[in-house]
Amino acid sequence: MPEAGTIDWMSTKGLTIRVAADGDAEAMGCLHVRAWQSAYRGIMPGEYLDGLKSGDRTTMWRSHSARTDLRPVLVAEIADRVVGVAGFGQEQADTPSSDCGELYAINLDPDHWGRGIGRALLRQVTTELSANGFAEAVLWVIVENQRARGLYESEGWVADGAVSEAAILGVTVTDVRYRKSLGG
Repeated sequence: MPEAGTIDWMSTKGLTIRVAADGDAEAMGCLHVRAWQSAYRGIMPGEYLDGLKSGDRTTMWRSHSARTDLRPVLVAEIADRVVGVAGFGQEQADTPSSDCGELYAINLDPDHWGRGIGRALLRQVTTELSANGFAEAVLWVIVENQRARGLYESEGWVADGAVSEAAILGVTVTDVRYRKSLGG
């Protein structure tokens, strides 16, 4: 994958999708928290969501970007403002398949929902996973996140029956796994 700033994979109607640069971490952290607080309100405990700190997410994204063993993160940008972020790479599972990639996270600033930016970012991730030799990909999504599930399903991702549960401040949050064939 190219270095940050060397290529714009998509640039239409003011939208650019590119590799995240070091200076993007703060914007990525802020939008990550805003996205979670909007998307998961009523699903996850309010005190958990209200306690999310953009500085913590900034540190997380900065740390990810500094690791050379991970694939670069993509950002969606409009008018020099980062409005979306997506992390992806090898499937993270107890017994990962070498030909299966994974969308780890995709977050979009809520002010930009419904404008096709998430779809463009998802398509670019899918293209990158395929170009990196993965025959299929998976992602995990919270059951109640109907907005995201609708997007994934409209792009050919299919729930494969796998579920995962986690307790967050006494609330059980259930994720479902989606899968998509990438091979020709």
